[in-house]
Amino acid sequence: MNKKGHVLALAGGVGGAKLVFGLSKVLPSEQLTIVGNTADDEVLHGLHISPDLDTLMYTLAGLANPLTGWGIAEDSFNVLTMLKKYGADTWFNLGDRDLATHIERTRYLYEGKSLTTATELLCKRLGIKPKLAPMSNQQIRTVLETTKGDMAFQQYFVKNRYEPKITGVKFHGISIAHMSPVLEEALRNAHAIVFCPSNPIVSIGPILAIPGVKKLLANFSGPRVAVSPMVGNQSLRGPTSKMLMELGEEVNCIAVAKRLESLCDILIIDNHDIHLTKQIRKTGIEPIAMDIIMEEGADKIRLATDILGIIEQRT
Repeated sequence: MNKKGHVLALAGGVGGAKLVFGLSKVLPSEQLTIVGNTADDEVLHGLHISPDLDTLMYTLAGLANPLTGWGIAEDSFNVLTMLKKYGADTWFNLGDRDLATHIERTRYLYEGKSLTTATELLCKRLGIKPKLAPMSNQQIRTVLETTKGDMAFQQYFVKNRYEPKITGVKFHGISIAHMSPVLEEALRNAHAIVFCPSNPIVSIGPILAIPGVKKLLANFSGPRVAVSPMVGNQSLRGPTSKMLMELGEEVNCIAVAKRLESLCDILIIDNHDIHLTKQIRKTGIEPIAMDIIMEEGADKIRLATDILGIIEQRT
């Protein structure tokens, strides 16, 4: 893509990081801006943890654990073991090198720097070239309403292994939050937008819920392309399919299309879901079927290349 072809990628954790990796390999770094969900951030052991930003950051830096997609490869857990001896809560796995990230981020925030600036500084130290930023500098927290009471996202997802049935989703702090400067600038000036294959409820959902985001997306003049995180009635990662079912939505890529109605032009679905194209078109979104499963690095680059080809065809 030429210089005008700046892409804004909206992403959650592991699924989003896979596509972001591919995009980073086929786009010049100055033409890629990545904005990550921060509504599942948590404070543990006095440290500010941004799981989705960390997964994106470690993936771009070539540090991510290839077995889990999150955390740092071959990390040790000596600090966590010692914390357990002290009787501290250790249900959230934090590796020793991973903790260094949280310590530095917390130090930057304590010094009065914004989460945007803290993320920029961490990325610079890791040699990451594309711009990576949070969706907001304000505190936004996803809270799941469940049959066992309200739970912060990490409590639901990690501590309780997303077993409780959910009945609703709330984003605490969303009404007074603002877009990060990076997100707002990219929504106004990017050439194209890519919704990465992330959970539409708790990864993409919080980004869309920030005041002003939907309006800028609706008025965006360039191509808006999404990749489904669903194949058939199963999510590629995490609890998406379970959450959709419990919220009474269709457990397939149609639910993704409905959540992006008027905000997206094209939804890339897997070849297995080609029979759903007619129903997706009813949302006003054009479906394109291809292989969307990303297991190896080559798969991520192939999908990213195909997406850029679609964008170029529509500009």
